[in-house]
Amino acid sequence: MTNWVQVGNDAPEFSLQATDGSTVQLSKLKGQPVVLYFYPKDDTPGCTIEACAFRDRKSELADLGAVVLGVSPDDIASHGAFTEKFDLNFPLLADTDHKVAEAYGAWRERTRDGKTFMGIQRSTFVIDATGKLANVWETVNVEGHDAEVIAALQKITGN
Repeated sequence: MTNWVQVGNDAPEFSLQATDGSTVQLSKLKGQPVVLYFYPKDDTPGCTIEACAFRDRKSELADLGAVVLGVSPDDIASHGAFTEKFDLNFPLLADTDHKVAEAYGAWRERTRDGKTFMGIQRSTFVIDATGKLANVWETVNVEGHDAEVIAALQKITGN
């Protein structure tokens, strides 16, 4: 299990396949803030609430110049179905080998129903326009998290 990345450090580089079949490379997004959020599984209650909150605030996020990227270990087919079912308007990235989650510290030991396993810890990272970590939420409560992210983006963009 790796440590969480820290505010002020360079965001770990990655290149992952997106819902639309393109490849998203973090370094190509420099010049704009990035909201990178890790979630456990497509089309589950908490993950759906979180994704739909970002979907519904797309215009506010765009006004701040931000790109939103959702990441889970699910494959592109699963992401596609989730995107279509909930009309998501941002890319979901397939981290099927959880290497990116590990690089950010989001691949953690978890416990549910008395069972311990490795999986995604719901977490969010705001990366500033220079590629540095501006905010890290190691544990996310989905209710109201979109507002926290927007407030953090307003702070770093001065808007």
